[in-house]
Amino acid sequence: MDLKARLKHIHIVGDRVLVKPLDAEDRSPGGLFLPPTVQEKEKTAMGIVARVGPGILIPTHDDEDEFWKPSTDRKYIPLEVEVGDIVVYLQKYSIEISINGETFFIVPYHAILLYVRE
Repeated sequence: MDLKARLKHIHIVGDRVLVKPLDAEDRSPGGLFLPPTVQEKEKTAMGIVARVGPGILIPTHDDEDEFWKPSTDRKYIPLEVEVGDIVVYLQKYSIEISINGETFFIVPYHAILLYVRE
């Protein structure tokens, strides 16, 4: 079963991204490689995007008055990254979780430094 099928019931909120970490020695298909010295010094990590949140919520004028009420017409600014992209992100902003015994990181969009898309 592929990664997308295993995570079909997982929904990411807002401008966050679910990332499956790559081992330090792994290279991306595009040849991107972070040596251990860079990873330790800068505290960065690399992984594959598994799920992406809807994006950055655009407030509407109705939200200002009664922001607590549920809204069906929410609008979002979509994120640049897509499922399958390889990302380099700042580890200090990520949150480690385990889903079905697999390790993932929830990474806020602002912590993503770059992405590689094949």
